[in-house]
Amino acid sequence: MEESLHEDLAGLSDLDEKSLLESLSQRFRKDYIYTYIGDILVAVNPFKYLPLYEKEVSERYKCHEKSSMPPHIFAVADRAYQSMLGRLATGPRNQCIVISGESGAGKTESTKLLLRQIMELSKANSQLEQQILQVNPLLEAFGNAQTVMNDNSSRFGKYIQLRFHNSSVKGAKINEYLLEKSRVVHQDDGERNFHIFYCMLAGISPADKEMYGLLEPTLYRYLNGRYGSEETARVWSEKYSAVCNAMDMVGFEEQEKVDMMTILAGILSLGNIAFEPTETDALKVTNQSVGWLKATAGQFGVQEEELLRSLTCTLSVTRGEAIRRLHNQQQAEDARDSIAKVAYGRVFGWIVSKINELLTPDVDLDVELAEIGILDIFGFENFAVNRFEQLCINLANEQLQFFFNHHIFLMEQNEYKEEGIEWQAITYKDNKPILDLFLTKPIGILSLLDEQSAFPQASDKDFVDKLNSKFKSSPHYEVVRSHSPLFSVLHYAGKVQYNGGGFLEKNRDTIPASIRELFINSVTPLLSVLFAATISRTGTLMPRKAKLMQKAEDNFNSTRKQSVGAQFKHSLAVLMEKMFVASPHFVRCIKPNSSKQPDQLDTQLVTDQLRYNGLLETIRIRRDGFSWRPSFKEFAQRYNILLMKPGLPLTKESCMSILNTTEIRGWKCGSSRLFFKYWHQEELARLLDRLGWAALIIQKNYRSQRCSRKYRTLVAEVRRQRRLQREREEREREEREEREREEEEERRIQMEEETRRRLDIEQENKRPASPPVPLPRKKKPQPRPRSILSVVGGPTMAAHLAPVPRPRSRPFEVGA
Repeated sequence: MEESLHEDLAGLSDLDEKSLLESLSQRFRKDYIYTYIGDILVAVNPFKYLPLYEKEVSERYKCHEKSSMPPHIFAVADRAYQSMLGRLATGPRNQCIVISGESGAGKTESTKLLLRQIMELSKANSQLEQQILQVNPLLEAFGNAQTVMNDNSSRFGKYIQLRFHNSSVKGAKINEYLLEKSRVVHQDDGERNFHIFYCMLAGISPADKEMYGLLEPTLYRYLNGRYGSEETARVWSEKYSAVCNAMDMVGFEEQEKVDMMTILAGILSLGNIAFEPTETDALKVTNQSVGWLKATAGQFGVQEEELLRSLTCTLSVTRGEAIRRLHNQQQAEDARDSIAKVAYGRVFGWIVSKINELLTPDVDLDVELAEIGILDIFGFENFAVNRFEQLCINLANEQLQFFFNHHIFLMEQNEYKEEGIEWQAITYKDNKPILDLFLTKPIGILSLLDEQSAFPQASDKDFVDKLNSKFKSSPHYEVVRSHSPLFSVLHYAGKVQYNGGGFLEKNRDTIPASIRELFINSVTPLLSVLFAATISRTGTLMPRKAKLMQKAEDNFNSTRKQSVGAQFKHSLAVLMEKMFVASPHFVRCIKPNSSKQPDQLDTQLVTDQLRYNGLLETIRIRRDGFSWRPSFKEFAQRYNILLMKPGLPLTKESCMSILNTTEIRGWKCGSSRLFFKYWHQEELARLLDRLGWAALIIQKNYRSQRCSRKYRTLVAEVRRQRRLQREREEREREEREEREREEEEERRIQMEEETRRRLDIEQENKRPASPPVPLPRKKKPQPRPRSILSVVGGPTMAAHLAPVPRPRSRPFEVGA
């Protein structure tokens, strides 16, 4: 690689603005859009497709060594993921990735790439991963819009909290900040409304358009009567299909989607309602608006007469008496626009709430989850006309810059001083006084804005006059001499002039009580839920069940006392709390030109960004400073394995012993902690990896020997069992053969006997007939007395029955 194409600007030999800009410019011309400043990534928006994000590139950045691969956004994702799991120098800890830069610098795309790579790294639940990945395009459709600086500008801030158990993602939560609701009713030249309106009008079928009551896009005042070419419409239509797929994937029900689109159609129709005075003081809608009023009432699911009454008059109750105040034309138009802004804001808040409900981790409450947070918040803005929204956006960027300064400069240099480390202090642009200008109580800009908002008769000019009187001597505030309510603030990124018109109304963000009651009773279920919901201190929508709607009135009134400025201030404080307890990773996005053209780099624009981001000072502190500063206990606990001595005390001496076994140079020892360069973490991680591999080899060999012994024993046992089986089978075979021989012998004998009997019978049948042979008697003959014979038969009988000699078994004795 050429000497000038430094991958890490902390290695620059000549450290000044010129060499820094030259290095970035040469890398940009060769499409090297990523550059390191130590452990900080600088990303220059190329405004074109680059083959840097394919599957094979993603695989190469998994569990890689930083020095082995070029700088990349995937490397930041891998470092945050491995750090969360405790696989790098630090132990397991929550992580946050802070993406900053002005509008159009590429923050939203960087967020999507980080999300994609982290999901690739976790690979736990494919369904859940796809749901999380679909969150971004869904929120983009409802929260992004075209501005003069960016075709896909985030008009809200978001902090995505990814929740993990072990190495698997288990859920996610979205925190949203300050949606620019005023864009719904007004856009400056060259700007558009939120993407979803154009997507809906281009993507919905003609039949569904009729069902929702949608007409030609050019008819709607809230879209400025502009839409785009056929090619633009085709792109919007494709995006609408993607939004519908995202809703299905995340888990939205069909009826919820229908209600949502119905409400959006109602907002568009509402914008076309115009008023004109009558002969009395009352207002009426113009003849051209009668149809729009009827359409709006149908889409919102309310009665036409009640909607008109809510727009044209206010009903209040004083001492039990109802007082009806008629609106003038300006008040009626303000009420109309207020309904549109609040309705859209609540739809957006409900979408975020629904996403969080569907992506809640499905684990037991006692399971501790690790976290990686990704902050994608609106960039610093300085338009021709800057309003309340730009003031809040720039305040958020001031807070992020303070966080960066605190982590990179203030905290680090204070520790050098406390620990007795020899150090030449690096000066940086501290923006704490600017934050104090906004946030100090009771005389900060936001406190004064709340104070004026509490007075119904106060005007925007009164508010600006109050600012001028309080801050005219401040070096960060400038009074503007004008008939308009203008004032200027010298931000860390430059001077911005604000138009105070509309500040009080936007800060109050109120809607007539009659409107809220009307919409709670709407027959459109979702609209009823939205207006019965409560608002948290941070401005988060909290939907309530229908049965609890009766109690919603008190909750609504109490929460509405929180102004928009107060909600935003509190939400920023909560965000900073989360980030200060996590290990931060910084991605600084740079916008190369204002015309959004590829391969063009505006030297002055880039120099301004490098200057107000403090990148030159960042390079210096990353080159000369010590970004990793573990205590003796933390270091000894983590790296005592390098000495391979169990029971090592967690002391300074143990740390010295551990470090003396390594070849690491350039670290310093303080009174209670060690100080390391940013690359030392990787070197120590490499040593742990080497021990880890050695342990794996030992375990492999031990398990191999143990398994080999088990195998040999098992083989011997199998052989013994087989031998016994063979012997048993042999015995059984012999016994079976013996039985078969015996049975065969028995059959043979039986057959011989049978044959013999048959032959005997045949021989007997062949002999000649012979005289009968007397058979022996079975019973012994009984002699009869002669007297009886003679008496019975007489002489004749006696002569006839002459005695016949018979065989005797013994001599016969005649009885007496």
